[in-house]
Parts: sequence; C-alpha cells; structure tokens
Amino acid sequence: MSASATTLRGAVLPRAGLLTDAILIAAGAVLIALSAQLSIPLPFTPVPITGQTFSVLLVGAGLGAIRGGASALLYVALGIVGLPVYADGAHGWTQVTGATGGYLVGFVLAAWLTGWLAERGWDRRFSSALGAMLTGNVAIYLVGLTWLAHELGTNLTRTLELGVYPFIPGDVLKLYLAAAALPAAWRVVGERRRTWR
Repeated sequence: MSASATTLRGAVLPRAGLLTDAILIAAGAVLIALSAQLSIPLPFTPVPITGQTFSVLLVGAGLGAIRGGASALLYVALGIVGLPVYADGAHGWTQVTGATGGYLVGFVLAAWLTGWLAERGWDRRFSSALGAMLTGNVAIYLVGLTWLAHELGTNLTRTLELGVYPFIPGDVLKLYLAAAALPAAWRVVGERRRTWR
C-alpha cells in the first residue's frame, strides 16, 4: 500500500474540515479517557491494568498520525489541567511526572506511530494491522518502562516485573481485538461505498 493510502477518517469523511477534525480529535481524547476508567489496580506495581492501550491504538489508526497524536496529546493535557481523565480519575502534573507518566507520554507517540502506519495501509489486513498495533504497543512500553525505571530506581528485571509481565495477557487480547476491528471497519466502509453507488 502506498504512502498516500487514506485512513478510516479519510475514507468515511473525505471532505472533513477543521471543525470536523477538531470534533474527532476531542472524541478520541474522550474515548481514551473513558477507557482509562476501566482500571484494575495491582497491589505490587504503580501501573494499573486499563483499557487505554486499546483506545490509543484505535484512535491513532482511525484518525492518522497528526490527528491521532493530537487526540492523545489532548487527553494528556486535559489531565494536566485538572480533569479526572487518567486511570481511576487521577489528574494533575504529578501524574505525568510520576512513575507512570512515561506511559502517558508513550500514548502520544503510539497514536502518532500507529496512525503513520495506517496511512501506509497497515490497517487493511489483520496481519499488518496486528503489526501496526504491536509497534504502537512497543512504543508505549519503551517510553513507559524507561520512565518507570528512572522514577523507581529499578533494574531491568524488576522493571519488567512491575511494568510488563502482568500486562502481557491483557495486551495480547487488546492487540488482537484492535487488529481485528480495523479490517472489519474497512469492510463496512467498502460495503457502504458500493451501496451508495
């Protein structure tokens, strides 16, 4: 697929203007915020299990690099200014600078990266969509784990115990669901286009 491939946003709303894009970016931030409230705290780590990864990756892939990244950035900014949008209704600058702040920063990078891959057609088939979702998830981990280790002063083994191992089953499920949702959405878009003709 060429670099000129469109995202789902472009396929569904090809003539969308600034107002529509602003609404989509805000809606993406709200989706991420809502999924953050699906949170399960774990007693041995400051990192909770949440639904955010799923939403971040879908928002990025659906809106594209710039809009998806802007949506994740808006989500982080809303929490900084005091809206209770982070996991368990948390908010504030201390959340961003604390042990789990790297995951929030990683969300922005992951949404942008997943959107960039979707713009190149990686969201059309399950196998490539899974690759895009996995790439975005790795970006979240790279930033999140580096930040976590720095804040807690942990070595690699302990950092992986706190920030990776407990989340693998849930992340695998979320990656598969997101990778299945994207090609399914493209099939729906294709069917609607055929009925409109």
